[in-house]
Amino acid sequence: MYAVVKTGGKQYRVASGEVIKVERLPVEVGETVTLDQVLLVGGDEADPRIGAPLVAGATVTALVLDQAKAPKVIIFKKKRRKNHRRTRGHRQLQTVLRIREIAVA
Repeated sequence: MYAVVKTGGKQYRVASGEVIKVERLPVEVGETVTLDQVLLVGGDEADPRIGAPLVAGATVTALVLDQAKAPKVIIFKKKRRKNHRRTRGHRQLQTVLRIREIAVA
């Protein structure tokens, strides 16, 4: 069984046992988090259940494995012939989740 969940302004296709990296969530490592914005549930049945916009009664339970940072992204700006260069770096904060269960009521 799989589901499409929305968190942090992005959508993720998840299945039980998968490890995903999402935008930072305000939870501690080792806690369980429930994602209730489920847009689609499919898999075992012949046809998937599509929400309008959310699937009623569907939740995804996940375990928080880590609070980490993504790899550094380098931002380099240059204006030619003006001797102007600017280098900046950014590391996005993220939460690593292991999907435990997809429940549909």
